[in-house]
Amino acid sequence: MNGKKGSCVEINIPSSITTKITKQQLESGKKKSAGNGRDLFSCKAWIEKVWEFAKEDSNRVIFSFKVGLAVLLVSLLILFRAPYEVFGTNIIWSILTVAIMFEYTVGATFNRGFNRALGSLLAGILAIGVAQMALSSGRVAEPFIIGTSIFFIGAVTSFMKLWPSLVPYEYGFRVILFTYCLIIVSGYRMGNPLRTAMDRMYSIAIGGFVAVLVNVLVFPIWAGEQLQKELVKNFNSVADSLEDHPEFSNTVMDEFPDDPVCKKCKATLNSSAKLESLADSAKWEPPHGRFRHFFYPWSEYVKVGAVLRYCAYEVMALHGVLHSEIQAPYNLRITFQPEIRDVTSQAAELVRCLGKDISSMKRSLKTCLLKRVHSSTERLQRTIDMHSYLLTTTYCDPPDNNSSKSVVLLPKLSSDLSNQLAELESKSLDKDSTPAVIVQGGESYHEMMRKQSRRLHSWPSREVDAFAFEEEGGLDFLPRMRALESTAALSLATYTSLLIEFVVRLDHLVEAVDELSKMAKF
Repeated sequence: MNGKKGSCVEINIPSSITTKITKQQLESGKKKSAGNGRDLFSCKAWIEKVWEFAKEDSNRVIFSFKVGLAVLLVSLLILFRAPYEVFGTNIIWSILTVAIMFEYTVGATFNRGFNRALGSLLAGILAIGVAQMALSSGRVAEPFIIGTSIFFIGAVTSFMKLWPSLVPYEYGFRVILFTYCLIIVSGYRMGNPLRTAMDRMYSIAIGGFVAVLVNVLVFPIWAGEQLQKELVKNFNSVADSLEDHPEFSNTVMDEFPDDPVCKKCKATLNSSAKLESLADSAKWEPPHGRFRHFFYPWSEYVKVGAVLRYCAYEVMALHGVLHSEIQAPYNLRITFQPEIRDVTSQAAELVRCLGKDISSMKRSLKTCLLKRVHSSTERLQRTIDMHSYLLTTTYCDPPDNNSSKSVVLLPKLSSDLSNQLAELESKSLDKDSTPAVIVQGGESYHEMMRKQSRRLHSWPSREVDAFAFEEEGGLDFLPRMRALESTAALSLATYTSLLIEFVVRLDHLVEAVDELSKMAKF
């Protein structure tokens, strides 16, 4: 402390402080290690997601490599000196063309390339004409003419691309706008608009040629094949959803959207835009593979998909009944179960057969399958007619208060409840009878039965204490309770009516597939 040699300084640190420092270091080390572990875990999870996404459709990886190859080939024109000396900085437009024009399918690339070429050509012609007119008008009027033309072209193209019949060519109008503006402005600054326009047209042509060449020759992804696969997948999804028979009351409406079967149906219902987009792209493709004749009826695939969606609406409604909180009694489900399963299995087999015909592009006779579906449906209808009394709950009021006529009761949710209700009703009909028996807790038999009935037949289901029991009214709750029983029983009737409606729509689906097979020459 005093600076002399040999002096030493001893610093005493309390053990409690060292303990705290050690604990803090350990905790910070644990946090860092936990953070590193979390980062590793998140990175691993992200890699797994990417791997699963690539496994779902290998064409996504192929498309990515194809785009990289096309951009590389165009970039070589800039990396090598000879092409760069010929085209100069305008060769950048080739890279821009490849990045914008290269699409997932061959048909979409042809469509985008047509819009790109036509838009660039029209923009170049307009730019050259306006530039020459502006040059001849003098240096004073030249910028005003160029500015007015830019405003006019921007307004007209933006309005025309909103026209309903010109919506498919929206990209072409966009190309006209930005190509015209860039050519005429750069030509005004460089003083040679014709040379500028021609160089950029050459660059755009090179980029378009490379994009089309790579997309067609390197593992081509045809929009027609994608359209066919998507439609066949929708057929299989509807068939699988129709054959699915979950147990009643296992899944309620809160969990219904997460059901895999529900997701399949929703994917089919939401496939309209995708099918239309693939059909529009397929029209631009040349004959290829199994689609070897010109003017292939791609629009018929969209029509078949529309009819299939009408059938999928019914399937969604069927699953809505299956997952609803109002369920038919078990004995009623067992009564009609064989006929319902027969209809659903036969209908699903027919739907799957239609999908196979489209996939294999071979027309098969489906008369036998259709007759089997119709016969199963007719058998279900006859069964419903024969046992229709099970779907209603009725009772007859006696003509007078002293009548001993028994009340007619049909099957209920449980035999014990039916006996209790019959006993309660017979007691209530006799006004001269003795008062109701008092059970434990000071609660009458009448009140106990009323609570039990409301507990079993309330909809939506809720606790018994949530009901405000009336002090008067006698047995007014009995008709309401029987109405709830009828509602539960009629859920089965709703399911069967929706199933019959599905079979009716299935006839239209068969006709649509037959029309497609005739026009496509299966």
